[in-house]
Amino acid sequence: MKTLIDSTNALIGGLAAIRRQFGVPKDFPPDVLAAAEAAARREPTKHVDRTDRRFVTLDPATSTDLDQAFAIERSGADLLLHYAIADVAWFVDDGDAIDQEAWRRGTTLYLPDGKAGLYPPVLAEGAASLLPTGPRPAVIFTTRIDLDGNVRLDCAERATIRNTAKLAYGSVRAADLPPDFAELAQRIEAAENRRGAARVDPPEQEVAAVEGGGFQLLFRPRLLAEDQNAALSLASNLAIADTLLAAGTGLFRVMPEPDRKAVLRLRQSARALGLDWPEMATLAQFEKTLAPADSSHAAFMLAVRRASGGASYVPYREGVVPWHAPMAATYTHATAPLRRLADRYVISAALAIANGQAVPASVTAAFETLPAVMGRADARDGQIERAVVSLAEALMLQGSEGQSFEAVVTDTDDHTLRIQLCDLPVIARVRGQGDKPGDRIRVRLTAADPSRHTISFEQIGGTP
Repeated sequence: MKTLIDSTNALIGGLAAIRRQFGVPKDFPPDVLAAAEAAARREPTKHVDRTDRRFVTLDPATSTDLDQAFAIERSGADLLLHYAIADVAWFVDDGDAIDQEAWRRGTTLYLPDGKAGLYPPVLAEGAASLLPTGPRPAVIFTTRIDLDGNVRLDCAERATIRNTAKLAYGSVRAADLPPDFAELAQRIEAAENRRGAARVDPPEQEVAAVEGGGFQLLFRPRLLAEDQNAALSLASNLAIADTLLAAGTGLFRVMPEPDRKAVLRLRQSARALGLDWPEMATLAQFEKTLAPADSSHAAFMLAVRRASGGASYVPYREGVVPWHAPMAATYTHATAPLRRLADRYVISAALAIANGQAVPASVTAAFETLPAVMGRADARDGQIERAVVSLAEALMLQGSEGQSFEAVVTDTDDHTLRIQLCDLPVIARVRGQGDKPGDRIRVRLTAADPSRHTISFEQIGGTP
């Protein structure tokens, strides 16, 4: 759960039920743990020594599964991003016990009380993680970024690197980072703006105790360092995607534009939250005006995230340009192999292509079967995220049964209205008919059950 923090541990009981409901693994089978222990002792023998280069990592302070480290240098007017990614393939062989378990899991599952890893901790938080405890094997992708933010993959190599500083979003200083870190992020952002990209990164929500009893959901605005760091990953993924597409292979992340119905619902959500979305402005244009520090803006960003379904993985097909609408580009996932199964194969393919080698047959075959595996993993991840948010909403509203709220209808379906509460970042459904999207109504909370992570309302009035 990357969008909700439970520092009060108020959700513990409900989270246990969600873990049982969705079959979140508690631990790894003994044979997988034994294989991981043996793999963790492998010494890198196909890696050049790059320990003289100053790599750093930038993550949440508590993170231990570190996928990426980076170094930046100038090359004339261009910037060179040396992006070191954990070399998971060095430790995991196709078909071994670790690999088979990873294919069953697909992704690391995150919940507010802990995670269920894709790989055993001895690898994901030890030998394969780019921790600052010693040299680590990695795959370095060097991406060239020009003045306009255009990206191109220059080279890729297996290397041993040394993480010289484990930096944290909340405490990092500009002096801790490479001198051109901020400029690189600005170039990538400028290129996004020219493409018309519309990435939505809503702030995290946090469960906070209320004086006198009860709980509330607050937004924790994203820090500048988080957005800047995301630009580095984006640059690498875009460059790798272009390389794969040019070579006629790969696995891509695609997502269509929100359909007309979804945009209309979001316009009503904006109205409910008191936001002025000009009629002639597109969703992408409106998103550029949002300020995550404003709770109403943050709530709308969360609504966009909930409405933006449909992201999937597709293998290369001749004559087809895979497209990710929010990125406004051809895009792939390559930078989180400790947390996503597919990334390990994308990295292997890009590494081979960059060095003039044939993509391994096992990787090409995996590109055909990974979409279904990753689709199931993404679906479960989404179900868990929705259940956890519903749990938090039920906890927040518990004790308010009988209270009325103002809401705006965002969509209708037979005898059901989809509503957005005006004063809280809560989207729900209520029985009703005759109202249309955009109408303001009053609803009464009839139940808030954290044990079932459900809330329910009834309509008590028409348009105020």
